[in-house]
Amino acid sequence: MGSQLRTSLFSQSRHTGGTQQCSFNCKEMKKYLYSLLTKIDGLYSVVVSDRDGVPILKASSEKAPESALRPCFLSTFGMATDQGSKLGLGRNNAVICLYNNFQVVQINDLPLIVSFIASHSCNTGHILNHKQTLQQLLQPLKGSVVEP
Repeated sequence: MGSQLRTSLFSQSRHTGGTQQCSFNCKEMKKYLYSLLTKIDGLYSVVVSDRDGVPILKASSEKAPESALRPCFLSTFGMATDQGSKLGLGRNNAVICLYNNFQVVQINDLPLIVSFIASHSCNTGHILNHKQTLQQLLQPLKGSVVEP
């Protein structure tokens, strides 16, 4: 299964558009994201992005739909969160979208968004159980993402 997985790790600068070296423990995060793909049956991809959908970290399998990995798709969480906050129900923690063949779970850890793309039959609760560990691992990265 390892040969079917492709993991990329990059940091994009909003000002230069170039790729920069990560200042947090990239190896640890890369290892953890990769392990999620093997631990959670039906999980195809985990993407850590900024609020605008720009991917910062990504681990995905060959089954991950390319359209769900694009910034225009990943940025929809920010728009949905803004609309949801107008309902007066408090801060949105996660959005779960179910499609015919896939599900997308997006977790709010502003200024970062963690998106999980999985099969429609993947255990959503199993995905959500990793929220706290991910937030702890991403804490050093949050300081380097600048909000506009």
